[in-house]
Amino acid sequence: MSLTTAQVKKIAKLARIRLSDEEVVRYGQEISSIFNWIEMLQEVNTDKVPQMSSVSSIGLSLRPDVVTDGNKQADILKNAPKSAFGCFEVPKVVE
Repeated sequence: MSLTTAQVKKIAKLARIRLSDEEVVRYGQEISSIFNWIEMLQEVNTDKVPQMSSVSSIGLSLRPDVVTDGNKQADILKNAPKSAFGCFEVPKVVE
């Protein structure tokens, strides 16, 4: 498939890319070669090839889903300028 310069300019406009005339010719050839490669790939018979979501059969390593509070309250409150009752203390902003 060969793209015309008008088609390349339309693609560049849609992508918000400004191209010179030389770039239009060069990118037109590159995009056309990509389309030719895609056409070659579509000729491959994949009817009996199972679909897959990954090329490797490595499973995900999972950790147990256990709820913890982290026991970090004292460490976190060390960063606060003021704290009271185990919480950050902030100045009043609403009158």
